[in-house]
Amino acid sequence: MSVSTAAADQTVCAPLAVLGRDVTVPLVTGGEVTYAALDYAASAPALQRVWDDVAAYAPYYGSVHRGAGYLSQLSTDLFENARRTVEEFLGCRAGDQVVFTRSTTDSLNLLAAALPADCQVFVFETEHHASLLPWRDARVTYLNAPRTPDEAVATLEHALAARDPYGPALVCVTGASNVTGELWPVRELAAAAHAHGARIVLDAAQLAPHHPVSVQDLDVDWVAFSGHKLYAPFGSGVLAGRSDWLREADPYLAGGGASRKVTRRVDGGVDVEWHDSAARHEAGSPNVIGAYAIASACKALTEEGFDSLLARERHLIRTVREGLAEVPEVRVLSLFGDDAPRVGVISFVVEGWNSSHFAAALSAEYGIGVRDGLFCAHPLVRTLLGSDPQTQGECGAPEAAPGEKSLNAIRVSFGAGTPDEHVERFVRAVRELVRDGARWQYRTEDGRCVPAV
Repeated sequence: MSVSTAAADQTVCAPLAVLGRDVTVPLVTGGEVTYAALDYAASAPALQRVWDDVAAYAPYYGSVHRGAGYLSQLSTDLFENARRTVEEFLGCRAGDQVVFTRSTTDSLNLLAAALPADCQVFVFETEHHASLLPWRDARVTYLNAPRTPDEAVATLEHALAARDPYGPALVCVTGASNVTGELWPVRELAAAAHAHGARIVLDAAQLAPHHPVSVQDLDVDWVAFSGHKLYAPFGSGVLAGRSDWLREADPYLAGGGASRKVTRRVDGGVDVEWHDSAARHEAGSPNVIGAYAIASACKALTEEGFDSLLARERHLIRTVREGLAEVPEVRVLSLFGDDAPRVGVISFVVEGWNSSHFAAALSAEYGIGVRDGLFCAHPLVRTLLGSDPQTQGECGAPEAAPGEKSLNAIRVSFGAGTPDEHVERFVRAVRELVRDGARWQYRTEDGRCVPAV
């Protein structure tokens, strides 16, 4: 595998302090309980340290790059230092650019807009929609879901060998599945892409919060990730990697900041000289606080050390997987098998239960927040469920009522801020719901299963 999992377990570190760790929520059966946030794959809670850093900076906020005032200059230094922190966190090469965006989705759409003419794109059907859908102006080859890492590499090599060898090509692949949590053979896929004259972009949205990600070590051309999955607040993301395609493309957004010089022509038109730096694709007033929050999260994870974070996560994964294995009615979804290395993301279905009903009962009766649906990875989930890939569905819960069969699954996900009690409560709740059934009545409202009142 391209992401090392060889480090031996060590003394498990304490969970990192995150916002919301002491929030209590009401139970439909009466009383309150501390909320168990087990939906990290959608959005991880912000680290307390990140929030404290942002709060300390907030009084000094100023617009960046063009202001002469002290606060503007301070903010500019902070913004550009954040860029350098992300470069170090990702192990970027000399000449690589770090562009701040809104999210992974925004990053990959930016790259899609920068593709050379007649570019061929190769993407597995297993991708999140953020990396499956942006390539609308390119020639796209969608690859079937592989069942082993070796099959993934072989499938890509076969597809690349059959392509037009003279045009540009790009491979888009995830580092860790947002459905199964399984790690993908990124380094091997990068080698296959480069051997056939293609470039590769890594969707690291699920990988970066759990594992070190190095552009150089993995030999990928670009990396994209979101701040809100890396323990920073919403609204910030990163695209980092080679500068040539980005430099040669029209700006992602046209406006101030992206332009170096604008002049009127004698015919009344306008000539624009665009920046060659990352600013070319950061038009408008940038999200300085978002960039600073990402940099703060990068520092916090680096200083904590991924070895200790990985040891803790392996402990939590074992707790959940061993607990689910004791419930025969539960089927865990997997592409690569039970022994595949993975991050803290596990999806499953429960025999005899509508997934939306089960997730609603976890929330209402146990104070546990998980996710149900197709997880914005419709083709993958349908493949894992063995359903018709053409079947309609939504990212959230389907219209099926409690007790009816649904073409969706339940996902539990966790990370550096998850206490043992949260996953232990989850395992106990699954066991009790399967054994005893829900203690409350539920109904479907606006496509979601909710407690009946």
